[in-house]
Amino acid sequence: MSETKTTAEKMQINKTLRLTETAVMIAAAAVLSLIKIVDMPFGGSVTLFSMLPIAVISYRYGVPWGLLTGLVNALMQMLFGLKNLTYATSTPALIAIIMLDYIVAFLVIGLAGMFRGKIRDHGTALAFGTIISCILRYICHVISGCTVWAGVSIPTSDGLIYSLAYNATYMIPETIVTVVGAFFVANILTLTTTNIKRVPFKEGAAIKLYTALPISVGIIVCFALICGMMQGESGFDITALASASVWDWVTICTVLVVAAISSVIVYVFITYLKKDPSRAH
Repeated sequence: MSETKTTAEKMQINKTLRLTETAVMIAAAAVLSLIKIVDMPFGGSVTLFSMLPIAVISYRYGVPWGLLTGLVNALMQMLFGLKNLTYATSTPALIAIIMLDYIVAFLVIGLAGMFRGKIRDHGTALAFGTIISCILRYICHVISGCTVWAGVSIPTSDGLIYSLAYNATYMIPETIVTVVGAFFVANILTLTTTNIKRVPFKEGAAIKLYTALPISVGIIVCFALICGMMQGESGFDITALASASVWDWVTICTVLVVAAISSVIVYVFITYLKKDPSRAH
């Protein structure tokens, strides 16, 4: 009886811990979604790791629980974006916006834990799961853009191309930010244990992460610059890229080259210190 009681108590503690962590992570995702690095004029933004808390919950407690968490987060994001629903031109359009831009788009973040147990390295597993989630979210926004928003904020002609380009301008950097964060978190914290603890940073993981940071930052900066180039007096205009000056593109290429060189330098430097640790002192 005592053993049964102890088991029941442990199950209750684990359930309470799961609910508490989930509530905290949903709140964190909501707050982080308000911290926008880039805010697009017709919806969409690059945020400060707002997708990461939901991805972590999915990895810790499995995809089914992750999807449930993603659904709650989706409802919260819809509350933040209620103004967008007023632009719906019909009831079917309203339903499509709710489903594609909110419910399904944020629900799929709960799939981020799909590679747990399938890929040995936790950082890589969570990073790949996050990439899949981001791709699915991007597809949702693209479909919504070329159908529901065509003729509203997206041109009717070439709507698919416009939607692909527009949504890529914020989803690519958002994906990079989230993936880097996922890789980092899963390598320094024990996400698969009941009590999360800090683990020694693996040398291999450190090299990958520190090497990826400069180029990741460079890509995000480039997308921010491109977004700025597409801002006109009448709002977002993809065609403005065609009239961009040579110096604008030179600046973007320079940022990418500097970021790539920085990544190479970081890799060489860390590898050198690894071979000869005495050089670090």
